[in-house]
Amino acid sequence: MYKYDHYDQAIVDARVDEFRDQVARRLAGQLTEDQFKPLRLMNGLYLQLHAYMLRVAIPYGTLDGRQMRMLGHVARRYDRGYGHFTTRQNIQYNWIKLEDAPDILADLATVEMHAIQTSGNCIRNISSDQYAGAAADEAADPRPWAELIRQWSTFHPEFSYLPRKFKIAVIASDEDRAAMRLHDIGLQLVERADENGRGKLGARVFVGGGMGRTPMIAPEINEFVEAADILSYLEACLRVYNRYGRRDNIYKARIKILVHEIGADEYRRQVEAEWAEVKALGIDPPAAELARITAMFAPPPFAAATGTVDSADPDFAVWLDQNVAPHKQPGYAIVNISLKPLGGIPGDASADQIDLMADLAERYSFDELRVTHAQNIVLPHVAHADLPVVYRALAGAGLAEANLDLATDIIACPGLDYCSLANARSIPVAQKLATRLAPKQRELGELKLKISGCINACGHHHAGHIGILGVDRKGTENYQLLLGGSGAEDVSLGKITGPGFDEDGIVDAVERVTDRYLAERADGERFLDTYRRLGMEPFKEAIYG
Repeated sequence: MYKYDHYDQAIVDARVDEFRDQVARRLAGQLTEDQFKPLRLMNGLYLQLHAYMLRVAIPYGTLDGRQMRMLGHVARRYDRGYGHFTTRQNIQYNWIKLEDAPDILADLATVEMHAIQTSGNCIRNISSDQYAGAAADEAADPRPWAELIRQWSTFHPEFSYLPRKFKIAVIASDEDRAAMRLHDIGLQLVERADENGRGKLGARVFVGGGMGRTPMIAPEINEFVEAADILSYLEACLRVYNRYGRRDNIYKARIKILVHEIGADEYRRQVEAEWAEVKALGIDPPAAELARITAMFAPPPFAAATGTVDSADPDFAVWLDQNVAPHKQPGYAIVNISLKPLGGIPGDASADQIDLMADLAERYSFDELRVTHAQNIVLPHVAHADLPVVYRALAGAGLAEANLDLATDIIACPGLDYCSLANARSIPVAQKLATRLAPKQRELGELKLKISGCINACGHHHAGHIGILGVDRKGTENYQLLLGGSGAEDVSLGKITGPGFDEDGIVDAVERVTDRYLAERADGERFLDTYRRLGMEPFKEAIYG
């Protein structure tokens, strides 16, 4: 993984010192809240319902054991003993005292971490595939490109004050494990044959996706940008948006609105014209710089393959089947750690659990962990021979729920329990749904439930096979039910079924939907397949009678 040089470290250390001075002036009354707000947001600090919330960047979801252990330290010393992993592959702390914020950032800086650009109208944390570097189906490891984009976008002088926040995802597989087309810009690294028949790396470029108030799927803007030109092409895409994006209306400020209003063809034309000018500026990195970054993502020193796994323990066998994915290296596997225990809060992990995951990464996964956009953790490189001991350690810490991609593997935002923007609570709904659906979740098979407490869609409800949106209905929490969404390579947006429900009513409605699916599905069909075959009407009938 990427390691800071002295320039990287100096930048982060300087930002800590700057923010320490800003916080001191705020505490002394020399800055008003209005003056302080843009400064704290530049450092990932939000003022929520009960306390400050700090969002820490985990670039493209990759971190090592010492960094993970530092996250546990922050949870234990400065919060209430836990952290919340997010759909942006970051971590949030919900109970931060303002006077502690500079010390937290200083502690994070000692392990090459920060909270820069985790808020504000700038390019946010670059997200990627949690299986990067381990998946057999990738054209290349996307993380060197994600790191290159991170460096290009950090403190970019043109793009620090965009019309609205901006999110970029980079993948390299046909299977989309990062909801790439629901980003402002999505890049899929692909290999194409050149004129001599040799493979050439480049990227498909998708622009104008996103969720929130007006969800949209990003159209393809360029089918193949050569790898050497990716940064200059991104620069052109951002310049067109920065020039024409709406700054007069926050609800129309995202790039998806621009692409929709002028059309993908016109946006593409303007990007190509801008790119012709940008390419002459020489901003694409020298080959030596890309090679320097890529070398840090070299495969670990894998041992020789070591045979099959003994799965005589039935609980271990279920976990192995559900939470462990194939690895491109024979004798190794990808371990998914569920942060969705039955009755728990999706995405939360205690300081002790964070420490344990750090220990397991150091011992059994070449000191690597990944955060997923589904609010889980991955150990990307575990030898088959080590799977039983890893399972036992996880089970002892309450981290071995065998529910990856099942009904209880629910994505949920913090909702009205914490967030000042929320209209309704997400956490209790997730807990009640998990309890209700757990007994039949393996029978239901792949079923992605996603819950947001407001229209901002931090819980990705538009992309859920079953999505739930909490709204305020005349001062009462009300929940709309959506069906048919997907954030994967078969991307689609969910549709609202009809009138909303109260908290218990939405749980009943989801159960009626799943029961109808079990009654109607054909052999081998997922819930999403059955919905797409039958349409909305049979499910509306089951819900409303």
